Amino acid sequence: MKKPDDPATAADHRLTLAETLDALIAAGLAPREEAEKFKTERRYYKGEVHPLIVIAEQRWKSPTPPHRTLDLDALTQWLAKWCELDYLHIDPLKINFAAVTEVMSIAYATRFRILPVEVKPHEVVIATAEPFQRAWETELAPILRKDIRRVVANPDDIARYQVEFYNLAKSVKGALGRGDTSVGISNFEQLVELGRTNKQFDANDQHIVRIVDWLWQYAFEQRASDIHIEPRRDLGIVRFRMDGVLHQVYQLPMAVFTAMTSRIKILGRMDVVEKRRPQDGRIKTRTPDGMEIELRLSTLPTAFGEKLVMRIFDPEVLVRDFSELGFGDEEAARWREMSARPNGIILVTGPTGSGKTTTLYTTLKALATPEVNVCTLEDPIEMIEPAFNQVQVQPDIGMGFAEGIRALMRQDPDIIMVGEIRDLETADMAIQAALTGHLVLSTLHTNDAAAAITRLLDLGVPAYLLQATLLGVMAQRLVRTLCPKCKAAAGLRAEDEEQWQALVAPWKSNRPTTLYRPVGCLDCRMTGYSGRLGLYEILPISPEIKKLITAETDIARLREQATREGMQPLRISGARKVAAGLTTIEEILKVAPPPSS
Repeated sequence: MKKPDDPATAADHRLTLAETLDALIAAGLAPREEAEKFKTERRYYKGEVHPLIVIAEQRWKSPTPPHRTLDLDALTQWLAKWCELDYLHIDPLKINFAAVTEVMSIAYATRFRILPVEVKPHEVVIATAEPFQRAWETELAPILRKDIRRVVANPDDIARYQVEFYNLAKSVKGALGRGDTSVGISNFEQLVELGRTNKQFDANDQHIVRIVDWLWQYAFEQRASDIHIEPRRDLGIVRFRMDGVLHQVYQLPMAVFTAMTSRIKILGRMDVVEKRRPQDGRIKTRTPDGMEIELRLSTLPTAFGEKLVMRIFDPEVLVRDFSELGFGDEEAARWREMSARPNGIILVTGPTGSGKTTTLYTTLKALATPEVNVCTLEDPIEMIEPAFNQVQVQPDIGMGFAEGIRALMRQDPDIIMVGEIRDLETADMAIQAALTGHLVLSTLHTNDAAAAITRLLDLGVPAYLLQATLLGVMAQRLVRTLCPKCKAAAGLRAEDEEQWQALVAPWKSNRPTTLYRPVGCLDCRMTGYSGRLGLYEILPISPEIKKLITAETDIARLREQATREGMQPLRISGARKVAAGLTTIEEILKVAPPPSS
C-alpha cells in the first residue's frame, strides 16, 4: 500500500482531500469514477473539515467484498493501517480525564487536532487524525520527558472529547477550588486532618451541575441500567451496570463526589441533610435527543459515607412485544392464554434483576384496553404508564401491599398488579381479589416455577385456595446475548460437549453442530455481548397439577407432571437460544438453576 511518503520522513502537513482520495482509489476501497469526479468538484476544498469526514458523508460502498460502507470509523481504521499506526476507538469510560488533560492545554490540542488518551510512567499515548503532522511531537517530547506514542482516532471523536474532557477537568478543578476535600461528615472512618476547614460544596454550583449532567449523558449513551456512586476513604467511585455486569468507569475526588450526591438528592426531592438513614427518590430527565428517561434513586449510609444507586428505566420497555423480550412462539402463546383469563392469580418468579417487572409491564400494556380498569400496587412505582392507575406503597403511614389491595378492591378494578407477595396478609388479600372475579398478577422470589407453589404454602396459604385461584406460574432469568456484529461461528469442542450435556440433562436434546462465541467489537465495547434476553419456564395449573397441590405437596412429582404436560425448564429454554446462535452455554449455566434445585 503506497503512501505519499514514509510517515517518519514525510513533510509536515495536514491530510488533504486529494491525497486521501488517491490513496483510497489505489487501495481499491473507493469507487474510482465517483471518487475522481468528487475530487474534481472539490478541487478548491480548503480543509476546514477533516477529509475523512467529507468522504464519509458520501456513503460510498467499497467496490471489493464485503462491500463495506465507507463510514467514518471504517475510513479511520483504513487511515491507521495506511500510515502504519495503531487505531484507537476512544472510549471515554476508560480514560482518566484528569490525568490526560494535564499533558497539554486545550488550545494546543485543538490547534493540532490531537488528544492525550493515556498517561503511563514512561509514555504518553496521543490520538491524532493528522498522521503527517508531527511538529507538535518534537515540541512536546522534551517538555513531557516521556516517550510519545501516536495512535489514529476518529476525527469527530477527537473534536468532541477535546471539549468534553477539558470542560470536565475544568469543572472538577473549579469545584475543588471552592471547598475543601475533608467533607465526609457522615464518613464512619473519616480521617481528621488538623488545620483544615470543613467547608461544604454548593450542590447547585455550576461545576457540579455540569459533572452530574455529563455523568448521566454517558450512562444513557452506554445503555447502562444502573449507576452506582460509591464512597471510599479518599475518593468516590462511579460504576455502570451494562448488560448485567458492573464496570468501574470513574474516580472522583471525595469533595466533588459528595457535592454530586447532594445535587442528585436535591433533584430527586430527597432530604439532603439526612445522611444516616436510607432514602428513595426519582428523577425524570431527557436524553440529548429528547427521549424522556426516568431514574429511580436509592441511598444507603455506609462506612465511608452515603452510597447512591440510580436505576435507569428505559421507556422503550413499555412498547416492546413478547418476542423482543425473548419469548419463543410457544412460550408467548402459553403466556397470552394464561393472562387472557378473566380472574385468578398469575405469578412471575425469579431473583432480583431477572426482568420480572418488565414482563409484567409488557403484559399489562397488552391487557390495558379502554374497556378495563388496570390498577397497580408497587414499591416503588418503577415506570409511569398513563394507561394504568399506579399506586405507591408507603408502609410508614400504614399503606402496605395488603392495605393497598383492600383499597383497590373498592375502586372497581378488572386487573390488579401487586408488586410482590411478601407475607401471608398480602397473599390472602390477593387470593380474595382473585376469588371475587379479578385478575391478579404478582411476583415472588423463587428458583423455579414449581417452587412458587411451595413458597405460598409455606407462607400459610391453604392448598384449597391455591387450587381455586392459581392460573399459572412463570420463572424467568436474563442472559446476555451475543453481539450480532462480531459473534463468530465455531465447531464443538470436547468441553462444549460436556457443557451441553450439563445444560440439557436429563432431557434429551440434539446438540447443535455449530456454536457461536463472543469476539468483541466497537459496538459491544469489546465484550462480545450486546443486550439481554429472557429465559422462561411456564407452568400452567392444569386439573392434574391441581390434584398435586396439597398441604404436603411433593414438589418433585409436581415438576414431573408439569414436564409431561409440556413445561420447558429454564435450561431447555436457554439451550434453544444457544442453538439459535443468540447466546452461549456459559451464560445459561451461569444464571439458570440446575433442574433438581
